[in-house]
Amino acid sequence: MEFHTFCHLNIWRVCTKMRIWTVLLLLLLLKSDVIVVYCGSGYSVGLGSYDITGPAADVNLMGYAKIEQVASGIHFRLRARAFIVAASKGNRVVFVNLDACMGSQIVTTKVIERLKARYGEMYTEKNVAISGTHTHAGPGGYLQYFLYIITSYGFVRQSFDVIVDGIEKSIIQAHENLRPGSIFVDEGELLDAGVNRSPSAYLNNPASERSKYKYDVDKEMTLLKFVDDERGPVGSFSWFATHPTSMGRRNSLISGDNKGAASRFMEDWFEEKDSGRMDSGVVGNDGLPQRISSIIPGLRDNHHELLELASSFQSPPGRPVTKSTSVTRRVRGAPRNDDKPRFVAAFCQSNSGDVSPNVLGAFCLDTGLPCDFNHSTCGGRNEFCYGQGPSYPDEFESTRIIGERQFRKAADLFSSAVEEIDGEVDFRHAYIDFSKLEVTISDQGVDKVVKTCPAAMGFAFAAGTTDGPGSFDFKQGDDKGSHFWKLVRNLVKTISKKQIDCQHPKPILLDTGEMNIPYEWAPSILPIQILRVGQFVILSLPGEISTMAGRRLRDAVKTVLSNHKDFENVHVVIASLSNAYSQYATTYEEYEVQRYEGASTLYGPHTLNAYIQEFRKLAKALISGEPVESGPLPPDLLDKQVSLLPPVVVDGTPFGVNFGDVYSDVPQNSTFTSGDIVTVSFWSACPRNDLLTEGTYALVEILQGKDTWIPAYDDDDFCLRFKWSRRFKLSPMSKATMEWRIPHGVTPGVYRISHFGAAKGLFGSINHFTGSSSAFVVLV
Repeated sequence: MEFHTFCHLNIWRVCTKMRIWTVLLLLLLLKSDVIVVYCGSGYSVGLGSYDITGPAADVNLMGYAKIEQVASGIHFRLRARAFIVAASKGNRVVFVNLDACMGSQIVTTKVIERLKARYGEMYTEKNVAISGTHTHAGPGGYLQYFLYIITSYGFVRQSFDVIVDGIEKSIIQAHENLRPGSIFVDEGELLDAGVNRSPSAYLNNPASERSKYKYDVDKEMTLLKFVDDERGPVGSFSWFATHPTSMGRRNSLISGDNKGAASRFMEDWFEEKDSGRMDSGVVGNDGLPQRISSIIPGLRDNHHELLELASSFQSPPGRPVTKSTSVTRRVRGAPRNDDKPRFVAAFCQSNSGDVSPNVLGAFCLDTGLPCDFNHSTCGGRNEFCYGQGPSYPDEFESTRIIGERQFRKAADLFSSAVEEIDGEVDFRHAYIDFSKLEVTISDQGVDKVVKTCPAAMGFAFAAGTTDGPGSFDFKQGDDKGSHFWKLVRNLVKTISKKQIDCQHPKPILLDTGEMNIPYEWAPSILPIQILRVGQFVILSLPGEISTMAGRRLRDAVKTVLSNHKDFENVHVVIASLSNAYSQYATTYEEYEVQRYEGASTLYGPHTLNAYIQEFRKLAKALISGEPVESGPLPPDLLDKQVSLLPPVVVDGTPFGVNFGDVYSDVPQNSTFTSGDIVTVSFWSACPRNDLLTEGTYALVEILQGKDTWIPAYDDDDFCLRFKWSRRFKLSPMSKATMEWRIPHGVTPGVYRISHFGAAKGLFGSINHFTGSSSAFVVLV
């Protein structure tokens, strides 16, 4: 009989509060050969997750800045995922990962206000980080600066509220789930989930610097594994650099894109694994966790009996239901066994500024040839140059593939993580005015002082990227600008010589930092932040940062931290798009090329050096234990917001038709197999009437016994799409279409598809309804 104690092995934990004699007694009683015990870490860990999906109709999707790209349904839902780490005696930190395009200063401000009202000074802007994944398929209108809400017709209160609510509730969950636990870290290469979309700019970096790296994008994923002392693993947060732009600018369905997909896949994978339903394989043969395949015990293989049973269920009329019905019917709504919270897997963003998931490269739609290398144009124009995902032109499949690749790597790291996080919990935070910051840089060995500039965007900004090309005759790599567009620009605002010189060689298209009508167009004051948990350090950056710029920033902070004994094996990750949004930061050399990323570097050519200087200050304060000056507060512009999005006036149906009635049913005696698509439509109402937060608009149910329908898939599943449309633009009548792509490994049986919604009456009342299709048979 052997007894082993491991402080740094990543296996199921026995409660570390047991005294050694208690464990020995248990050993004798159980007559076990080996017992594994963890040493305590001194941390409490808690994780939480909440729905932030937002309005699935009428609202512009944030990311591509295309006014015509308006939400009309859901691919799968968006979530806020949070972790809290609290030292046994001392500090705590909060990190929130959003399935959203970016963090927002006004969102952060209002979340902190709520947390202070609830918890006092326990959670503040200093120790709470809120970071976006950068999906380009989430509803917009939740940022406070004017430039970022133009395409959404101004501020969208519904988008803002659901995000603030969701972040707050995810943190409340994490706080209430705090229990003694440990954290493990692992790193590994993921080679096939990102390529550089601006390689000509990257090549302008010094050859000596580029020679240090094997790739022109970062291929490393870093993962934290959270383990409850008694319950075992409860979640993971990973950082990897790739844009969530697998879903293109023509997509109109709300989607977490590849990072949201990776989260959904990993959470379902762990739930199956933890429940014992999973065999040796990680995923099914379609790459997705086979979550549903064992919900209903026993396979049905009598085709005729199934058809006879299905034929007895015809589509009923739509009927009223309570507001909570869709919440109680959602697939993941049931509590976990033993009161264990559901596993939370977050896939966070890093230095992805120039990294595309469209890994096949950029090609011209008209000729099929590669785009121009320096300008990403086709025949001198940008509109036809598109990056191609691994399953081009199927962007849904490309999203699945890139999401699955991130999930697979994370699952490997999760299973192999053995390095335990150990040490203090700490943080530093400062507000910096980036519009006029003095920066000391070394020029050929001599220090000199330069300054950042008020925000401005260059001509190449309007050219877009190969993930989402712009319009007109703009092109990337333009360091001159056209006379025509300069004339147009000057009608809006004449640019001062001082600003032109400061931003050089960027030709300024929009002088956003000096535009204040109807209120500020772009931020000047930005939050920067360092969170520390032992030897793990997070740099919260309020924007996007390119590959090489991120490397320089990480190395600069590591150099400072390495002077302290507690940081000999430090892990530094960049959490971009955190707490606020200020577009891009490139290296000085990349800025000179003026690709899209350089043209979108707001504060001039020394933006990166400014970040490095200020983060070094925070790092020095972190290791010395000294406080830092908080800096000038950013403005609160919530009361100045303008919204031109018209409200929902009323919903209607034809005479004699109920909300929820089937518009287009499955054919009678229908039989489907894995890979088939089942489509059903219902008379519906505008999804803006009720976001059905933590609920579902769409549901696939399987028949158990003779009359019990069990939820199997909902609108948070990758395989079920909810699509909504009006009969014509201003019509009060609308329909909802459910498309179920039957996954591999599905349980054979009798199924039906249901729809939940809420209709607005003539006098403003909201009435919830549901409807169901006729039953049909699914065979393997």
